[in-house]
Amino acid sequence: MIFGYARVSTENQRLGRQIDNIFDKYPEAHIFKEKFTGTTTDRPEFSKLIKEAREGDKIVFDSISRMSRNSSEGVGLYKSLMENNIDLIFLKEPHINTEVIKRAIMKAHSFKLENDGNKLLKRTEEFIKDILLIQVEEQIEIVFNQSEKEVKDLQNRISEGMRKAKANGSRIGTEKGRTFETKKSIEMKEKIRKMSKKFDGVMKDKEVIEILRLSRNTYYKYVKEMNK
Repeated sequence: MIFGYARVSTENQRLGRQIDNIFDKYPEAHIFKEKFTGTTTDRPEFSKLIKEAREGDKIVFDSISRMSRNSSEGVGLYKSLMENNIDLIFLKEPHINTEVIKRAIMKAHSFKLENDGNKLLKRTEEFIKDILLIQVEEQIEIVFNQSEKEVKDLQNRISEGMRKAKANGSRIGTEKGRTFETKKSIEMKEKIRKMSKKFDGVMKDKEVIEILRLSRNTYYKYVKEMNK
């Protein structure tokens, strides 16, 4: 069985890109998806997935950063699932897929079998396995450190931009009573108008939300603006 798992951490983020990436490589994957914010650590869908996965199954992630919330949790999950013979596939970090590590360990194991009885070779096999897992830990930590750096860099750029705008006398934010329209919001509103029975269409809100892959908040925000 092939499973896919997609996760975002804020209401404004979308799951669609992760799911599309998984389906692109594994169209037969059964997807588990969820949103959670910093106010909760519960991941009911991920817990369900782990309970359902069996030996020989595969779990596909867009990135290892989607499997866990931090590097230490990621390392623990990686080792536990690999020991249970569940293959982990990371589309953005294929060099740490469990299959890659298993092949390297099996290669060392087959060399030991050809020279059975040699205690030094047995210790060498164990040493190689330990080294490989240490490398995996380092790679997982690199991914999470990079993700954190990108978030901090973005926050710094936004703060710097706001400071410069304020220094130049520019208004921060949208003037009260005015709606800022983006190309995307205009396109979405046109589609909503054609599809929703609130306007010219025949579909229910839930159906439009699912088809357009909008969050409920964004959808009703657009509807409210369209009714002004």
